[in-house]
Amino acid sequence: MVILLTIVFVQYKLSHNANLHNFKLLLKDLSAKSIWPALVLVFVLMFLNWFLEALKWKFLVKGIEKISLWRAVQSVFCGLTWAIFTPNRVGEYGGRVFFLSPRRRVFGVIAMGIGAVGQMVVTNVLGAIALMWFMATYLDLNAPVVFILCFLSFCFCAFFLLFYFNIKWLIALLNSIPFLKRFKKFFLILATYRKRDLKVVFNFCLARFAVFSFQYYLTIHLLLPQLPVFEMLMMIFILFFIQSALPSLDLVDVGVRTMTATYFFSYITSQEIAIMAATAGMWLVNLIIPAILGTVFVFKLNFFGTNRS
Repeated sequence: MVILLTIVFVQYKLSHNANLHNFKLLLKDLSAKSIWPALVLVFVLMFLNWFLEALKWKFLVKGIEKISLWRAVQSVFCGLTWAIFTPNRVGEYGGRVFFLSPRRRVFGVIAMGIGAVGQMVVTNVLGAIALMWFMATYLDLNAPVVFILCFLSFCFCAFFLLFYFNIKWLIALLNSIPFLKRFKKFFLILATYRKRDLKVVFNFCLARFAVFSFQYYLTIHLLLPQLPVFEMLMMIFILFFIQSALPSLDLVDVGVRTMTATYFFSYITSQEIAIMAATAGMWLVNLIIPAILGTVFVFKLNFFGTNRS
């Protein structure tokens, strides 16, 4: 269904002759001197993004199992390969923790979950702020409604930050669920992460968010240099926020991304196809190409024993 909607949406946008004509004019105005440095930097940032994720993963599992940085890099890329075939990237957990020894893999799943929560908190907090700005700026809202939205946004952000930096509170909640009680000993690992550890992980998450935000900025700025920087970044933050909230599959995620980006960016530009092209390009660079590279490491998995780097 998602694939069908994506095809219809893209076909509709491409059939709009004015948009397509304007996009062709944009491409004609681009020179090789401006394209190649930007593309090279986008690819360098892709590797930096996943290198930061590997550093974060290595830090998260340091109390579970000592792994080398190269092994962490392999497990991250292998996880990306598994992720593209599974809803909401759940396969990434399996692809990554199989690089740990069998007895420590469940602990690895929980450790990876902490990293995922950290990334979600960064995305949700910045996305909520950007969405609040969008509604206050572009929607015809009166002052009381804006005040309520500000208050709700503050509560939303405060909740996520409080929850993340006190993640050990989750132990009691998980132990209260009957079918999860058998995993009680695994949940205790949550208590081993102190606030200073969570701050380190949070900083890795912030750094990654900055990297892929800058990637989007570079790509869109290359096509639409006239767009104001602040407004563009706010729209990018909203895009990440919406993406994180919707169920998706990496292989068809490009449809969700392009439709979301086109809607919000329509408030600051009429160049819809340029936004679609930039969004699809980032999907290809940040998810599909790393997943293809990760196939090399899939063959190194040892499902029943430890994996040596």
